[in-house]
Amino acid sequence: MQTIRVAILGMRRLGGSFGLALRRYNQSKTARQQFEVTAYDPDDRLTVRASAIGACDQIARSIGAAAADKAIVILALPYHEVEAAYQLIGRDLRAGTVLLDTAPFKQPSGAWAKKYCTSEVYPVGITPIVNARYLFDGLDDLDHAAEDYFDKGVMLVSPGADADRDAVQLASDLAAMLGAAPRFTDPAEHDSWTAVVEALPALIGVAAFESISGQDHWDDLRRVANPAFGQLTHHLLEMHPDALRDLLLRDRERLIRQIDALITTLGAVRDVLAADDRDALEALLIRSTDSYYEWLGRRRANDWDPSASAERDSASQTIMTGMFGSAIARRLTRGGDKDK
Repeated sequence: MQTIRVAILGMRRLGGSFGLALRRYNQSKTARQQFEVTAYDPDDRLTVRASAIGACDQIARSIGAAAADKAIVILALPYHEVEAAYQLIGRDLRAGTVLLDTAPFKQPSGAWAKKYCTSEVYPVGITPIVNARYLFDGLDDLDHAAEDYFDKGVMLVSPGADADRDAVQLASDLAAMLGAAPRFTDPAEHDSWTAVVEALPALIGVAAFESISGQDHWDDLRRVANPAFGQLTHHLLEMHPDALRDLLLRDRERLIRQIDALITTLGAVRDVLAADDRDALEALLIRSTDSYYEWLGRRRANDWDPSASAERDSASQTIMTGMFGSAIARRLTRGGDKDK
């Protein structure tokens, strides 16, 4: 049975979940190849923990050692560390390596790949839209990694205009193997979504904490904060300030438009509260609740259009067929020969 060597760079929840999902595949009766996973994280304690929970087969003490001579490299580091990672490993990756980048913004990653990687390395942006059962915990630590993290979800695959077709196919096949349905997006389109569904919630949490912690009675408030407050402000725990800065600044014009829309909505809600207008408040809450449950039901079922279930069935039937029967597979096994 063929062994595929994989490096996972970054061992928080996402990286750990990739490792656990690959282990689950290795142990399945239908496995047609085995994945050998090497883990790296700047925090050595995380790689030791990853090894203990079975998220990797071996650990590396440097990012270069982790990525060297691997067929697939999954980049799952915090955003503020991504460019440095490209710079450190780009020229040393073996010919034919597929570099799967989970960074929240794909356009900068595409530019870094061109700047730091050789033409024989094949970068593809991926973004897991994870299992709906994990929508509400909001935690990004390794202890919350799960082998079913990607099940019944979607993997956004965001190749650049000049991406290698076989590398894109590999990303799609790997997504299906992990339990997610691949969906293809343009990097610019992907990045516009990130500004709304990732940057705005982070900003709201930061702004809420900044406002509340600056009040005179903060000394009392901080003693009674419960999960609702923790969930609102968790980005301050999970993200380095540099990563938050980059997340908020990357598409600041779009984010500003979202802030303006939010301010308008908050102003309308404030006016309703100030007027003690119970009917208007109830109508707003019913409208929002109905819309929210409609979204949540579709998100849990991953059911967005009539053809979605057919697409998932088709993906499951072709798991890995393109991945190791393609030209890129031959390049991997022959050490980078450019046979077509």
